[in-house]
Amino acid sequence: MEQQTLSQSQGMSSETQKVLRNTYMLLAMTLAFSAVCAGISMSTGIGFMASIGMSVAAIVLVWFVLPKVANSAMGLPVTFLFTGLMGASIGPMLNHYLAIPGGTEIVMQALAGTAIVFFTLSAYVTTTKKDFTFMRGFLMVGLILGVVASLGMMVASMFGIDVRAFSLATSGLFVLLMSGFILYDTSSIIRGEQTNYIMATVGLYLNIHMLFVHLLNILGATNDD
Repeated sequence: MEQQTLSQSQGMSSETQKVLRNTYMLLAMTLAFSAVCAGISMSTGIGFMASIGMSVAAIVLVWFVLPKVANSAMGLPVTFLFTGLMGASIGPMLNHYLAIPGGTEIVMQALAGTAIVFFTLSAYVTTTKKDFTFMRGFLMVGLILGVVASLGMMVASMFGIDVRAFSLATSGLFVLLMSGFILYDTSSIIRGEQTNYIMATVGLYLNIHMLFVHLLNILGATNDD
């Protein structure tokens, strides 16, 4: 009985390693594809309204379509479509920062910061095997608060209220939340709780995307003369 249990444990460990390996491989490909789509979006000069439309389409895909096809042959095409839309949606924002003095440095700092945070936190979880799944409740509450705060900020700005300080605080909250989600999502894979590498990839991609966007907002605000 003990030998059988050990065999099953080793089999689960092997399956977990496979999910982790496939997740990081697909994540690298989707990030590269997303970067290409962002570049195309920047070169074609799409506007902020088109950016919002692509973001909405991406949300529809990830919430209503991807969960239904993640275990089928359509999972990968939908994943690349989603990440392509997300990449293209930040084209106008990148053009905005690149057009201001020192904008290139701000974007590069945001990219470097995102990479450092992701690789450091992921390496920590995969090395120590610590369980961060207990953070789920806290992270979900924080995410709801962040979304509500963002919506409130949008409404306030429509009435001409200066929300720059509030925007900076909200971005700080999202940076902390996305860092927590990287720990949580990686831990879920390591512990074998997330067995679908497509869903695991999308989760980590969203963490990285949101982390970059809000780091960019913070760096842009702090470098604003």
